[in-house]
Amino acid sequence: MYLLCMNQYVTGNTKQVVKGHCVQALDSPLLRFTKDCGTLIKLLREKQKMTQVQLAERLCVSDKTISKWETGRGFPDISFLEPLAKILKVSVLELLSGNEIINKNKSGNLNRSRFYNCPICGNVIFSVGEALISCCGIQLPPIEVENALGAENSESIEKLDERVLFQNHKINVQNVEDEFFVSVNHPMEKEHYICWLAVVRLNSVEIIKLYPEQNAEARIKFGRRIKILAYCNRHGLFEVKV
Repeated sequence: MYLLCMNQYVTGNTKQVVKGHCVQALDSPLLRFTKDCGTLIKLLREKQKMTQVQLAERLCVSDKTISKWETGRGFPDISFLEPLAKILKVSVLELLSGNEIINKNKSGNLNRSRFYNCPICGNVIFSVGEALISCCGIQLPPIEVENALGAENSESIEKLDERVLFQNHKINVQNVEDEFFVSVNHPMEKEHYICWLAVVRLNSVEIIKLYPEQNAEARIKFGRRIKILAYCNRHGLFEVKV
């Protein structure tokens, strides 16, 4: 929680007096956000082998200002974000998130592709490796593939629920001449449906957008080492390897 009083942020786990009032602020997301950003600024500055004074000179601010940013006692003005990101060799999104993205998938292996789905506009985005993706003003986390099945012989309610969930989102693949016929026996209602299917091959990625009241199915070209994914708007992402 944070409180905004007369253009002042009251943050932290200590009591502060604002205009004669004692305010208790607990576990502020703004404070964590500021500290994460400051930690990244310090890490990247040291990675560039710059002192606080050298960074301050390039931005035309004081070294005390840099110190405040790095210790979470202040945050760069919006006018400094782009030049600061350029000096530190990261994107503005990385700077704001407090995380430096290092893409380890330098070979461009499509099997390591990540998918993102915007809950506001429904955009489907994929990246080859690590990335910071935003849409409609929000940062999108990569969609994790749901765990298919637990122990087959488990009698626990949790495991039974997992199996039912998987069976209700099972991706069926049939050979039809020189194509695969892909289908999911799933409701296709406005509130609950398969939003899209994705086909990941060794050399390409294909996304097939689906809509309510149509069948959750598609025909795709035959190939080897294909991964097929189906995204449910309620239960997430499921996959099968062919």
